[in-house]
Amino acid sequence: MSLQSVRAFLAAHAPDIEILEVTTSTATVALAAAAHGIEPDRIAKTLSLRLRDEPILVVVSGESRLDNRKYKDRFAAKAKMLDAEEVLEATSHPVGGVCPFGLPRPLRVYADVSLRRFDVVVPAAGSPHSAMRIAPERLVQLTDAEWVDVAQG
Repeated sequence: MSLQSVRAFLAAHAPDIEILEVTTSTATVALAAAAHGIEPDRIAKTLSLRLRDEPILVVVSGESRLDNRKYKDRFAAKAKMLDAEEVLEATSHPVGGVCPFGLPRPLRVYADVSLRRFDVVVPAAGSPHSAMRIAPERLVQLTDAEWVDVAQG
């Protein structure tokens, strides 16, 4: 269902964006980078967190890690990752395929500035075997994301 929800979202909002499907898993940054023949930092990984009582998504470059101090300064709360079941419930996407597209209900989406150095990034597309190529600014536009600086480096 998740890949289909991303397909439906793209058909309605960005029909020019193609979903790339591979036979190998892209569930980790390293696997995704190898499958798509790109450097790991170009993978746009989507972190699923709980901010107070609300799930949120933060998209960061592949090798970036969340900086707990920056996160706390920005959101006035400690970063708390969702578990796999909560991720599936909030996004309809399984871990390894999480992206900010095709969500069952609107969530606040944030894009880390670590993505801005690339012309194109590769986020998952709803399954551990799918992805897309998209400009970071377009990702922000399509998801109504807000730019933040919460990654290390």
